Parts: sequence; structure tokens; C-alpha cells
Amino acid sequence: MDKKMKQNLILIAFGVTLFAGLMNFHLVCVYIQKVGRIFLPVIVGLIVAFILNVPFTGFENLYRKFFKKISVNPREGAIRGLSLLSTLGIIIFVIILVATMVIPELVSSIKSVYLVIEEKSPVWLSTLSAYGIDTTWITKQLSAIRLENIDFQHIFKNVMSGAGNVLNSALGVATSTINIFVTGAFALVISIYILLGKKTLCIQCKKLLYAHTKTSVADSVCRISRLISETYSRFLSGQCMEAVILGIMITISFSIFRLPYASLIGVLTAVLSFIPYIGAFSACFIGVLLVLLINPFQALISLIVYQVVQFIENQFVYPRVVGGSVGLAPLWTLLAVLIGGNLFGILGMIFFIPLTAVFYQLLKEYTNKKLAKKNLDK
Repeated sequence: MDKKMKQNLILIAFGVTLFAGLMNFHLVCVYIQKVGRIFLPVIVGLIVAFILNVPFTGFENLYRKFFKKISVNPREGAIRGLSLLSTLGIIIFVIILVATMVIPELVSSIKSVYLVIEEKSPVWLSTLSAYGIDTTWITKQLSAIRLENIDFQHIFKNVMSGAGNVLNSALGVATSTINIFVTGAFALVISIYILLGKKTLCIQCKKLLYAHTKTSVADSVCRISRLISETYSRFLSGQCMEAVILGIMITISFSIFRLPYASLIGVLTAVLSFIPYIGAFSACFIGVLLVLLINPFQALISLIVYQVVQFIENQFVYPRVVGGSVGLAPLWTLLAVLIGGNLFGILGMIFFIPLTAVFYQLLKEYTNKKLAKKNLDK
């Protein structure tokens, strides 16, 4: 059988398969969902390994330089083990640090907000009454709630009749929670194995790629993979540094002006700034709202301080720390955020920026090659 006949048969088989899949699209979706559930820990593990590879590689390079400086030549496995422990340790440290800073501050903030509402609610109600709004229904509703008016026997019957539904719901929630923890545990273990054996896996993938595809195709795939990894590494490193700097600047500025919730708003800003455009705005809105419940004048000051700090950060810090890390113009960055957010929510908003940068770079190279062939490269 000649080469052209094989191509025709492959094309016919592909057409028949595509037609059958479209005619049974629902069954195909169900089958894909089942396969996705089976391989979900592997997929999540690959994503986690891809994310953790950035600090893991940084620790690897750091330890290699350190051991080279002190004239020690440890085994490659020891360096990888130290890098993995350092990566997991720094992540656990950041989680504990954020939890110890945010949770106590959040609890105290909720208590203070509750006290403010309790203290000023009579004033707010009297203000509403001054504008002709009837607020007596609140008192009536509260006075109607009395112990003698509650039919405990009726409530007991309803609870017993709905006990089966409640039990089924509880079992469903427990099963889902266990599945999430099991999937997360397997994904973490898979990501650890991938990180520890990433060089061996890369060699094996390259062998398979070069063995079953043309050399030019394999070279293109390897080049695109390197470009994706480098672009994402630069983006994540820059975003982490920028988030920390912005959070520290907000905390110091709020402390200088003696505004409440300085540390809480600073941590919220650092965490939410990973979400492009919307994150910093959300942190500003939450901070101003919290301060507004205590003092409207301070809320106005906090809004001005936040905007000034963010302006300084955007003009002087962001261009040096993150600027040029992915090589995207503001317009393309905004489009990447909008498209990624509509497709995949918050994760799409974050990950679509480096993906768009990769696509932009490849399109730029392809366009330059086409112009060079036509002698139009100017």
C-alpha cells in the first residue's frame, strides 16, 4: 500500500469517526467526563507540578551555586530533595503566616463591625424614620419571636420526617469532601514524583516525540514547551514579588495615617493582586467598606491613600518588577483577562496572560518569517 493510499484511508477513518462523534455528542461528553474523573488526580498533579516547578527550579539553582561556592559536589537527588523540601516549607510558611495574620484580624474586624452596627443602628433607624420610612415592623418581628409561641412538637415531627433527607444530604457532602481530599492527596503525591523525576520524564518524552514525529515537528514542540515554561516562570515570579511589595506598601501607608485594619487590608491586597485588574479594586472596595463602618471621613482618606499608593506602585514598582516579564501590551493583557475570566473564571484570568504572551510571541515570529520571505521586513 503506497503512501497516498494510507493518507486517504486515514482521512476517511477520521471523517467517519468525527461524524459518529457528532451524531452521538451526548454520549461522547459522558464518556469524556468518566475518563476525566479517572485521570483527574493525574491532571491536577500535572498542574500542581507545573506551578511548583517555578520555586523548585529556583531552589535548585540556588543550592547548586551554594554547593559550588563551598566546593562540595552532592548528588543530584540530594539537591532535588532539598529543593522539594524548601518549596513545600516556604508554601506552608506562607499559608501559616497569612492565616495567623488574617484570621485574628478578621475576627476582631467582625466583632468591631458588629459593635458598630449595634451601637449605631438606633441612629440609622431614626434617620430612616425622619425620611418617612416605617421601621416599626422590625420591632414587631422581633417581639413575635417568643418561646411560648414556638410549637416544639410540630418542629420535632418535621425534623423526624426530614431526617432521611438530611442524612442523605450529609452523606453526600461527606462523600464529596472525602473524594476531594483523596484527589488532592493523590495529586500532591503525583506532583512530587513529577518534580523529583522531571529530568528523566523530559528525556523519555523527547525520545517518544522524536521517535514518532518528524524532527522539525519535534523541535517546534520542544521550543514551544520551553517558551511556555519560561514565560510562566517570569510571570509568576514577577507577580509574587509585586504582590508582596504592594501589600507592604498598603500596610505601611495605612499605619502612617493611623487608619484601621492596616494589616488586614495589606494582606488582602497582596492575596487579591494575583487577579489582574479586579483584585486590587476588590481589596480597595473591601477596605474602604470596613473603614466606612467606623468613620466615614477615614473611609475617604483610606480611599485616597489606597489610590495614591496603587498609582505609585503602577508607575514605578510594577514596570521594574513585572514590566516586560511577559512582553504583552496593556490592551492584549486586558483582552486576555476578559477572555480567560469568561471561560474559566479567576484561574482563567490569571493563566491566560502568560498563555496569550506565548501565542503573541509565536504569532510575531511566524509573521516576521512571512514578511522576510516577501522581503517586506522593515
